[in-house]
Amino acid sequence: MADAEALLEPLIPALRRYAYALVRDHDAADDLVQDTLERALSRWTLRRRDGDLRAWLFTIQRNVYISSLRQDRRRGPHVELDESTTPSTSALQESGIEAQDILAALDQLPEEQKSLLLLVGVEDFSYDEAAKIMGVPAGTVMSRLSRGRQRLRALLETGRATLLRRVK
Repeated sequence: MADAEALLEPLIPALRRYAYALVRDHDAADDLVQDTLERALSRWTLRRRDGDLRAWLFTIQRNVYISSLRQDRRRGPHVELDESTTPSTSALQESGIEAQDILAALDQLPEEQKSLLLLVGVEDFSYDEAAKIMGVPAGTVMSRLSRGRQRLRALLETGRATLLRRVK
């Protein structure tokens, strides 16, 4: 470990500069450098002896930073207890009913139109990719999509797809 300390110590200022450039907060940058060094020391035997130590450390630091971003995104924003307020949300009943209407209308479409609408509209496949998946020519995909969209619009406008009655 004395070998590791001697090699890592001169690189700490560069790691701190890079960390500060990433997070723009001195305390968070120090935490990022500490996490980087901790991970590097725990995996010290896995590093390449002939590789560039500086590049290896910066790679670790970037990966730790990206992992913390993802973790923060999953956790949500940090709010101090004194700053917190009661969260307010709008009612979601109307959007839920609309989603049910769309799903009910989709169920009324023929299977080939429904599949194509889902492949192109939801899964973002191109017409050519959808044609390969369905085993039909691209022109057939376009005509089925056109008919499917028209029929879906008609079902939604007439309200035939409505399963629940709206009360206002």
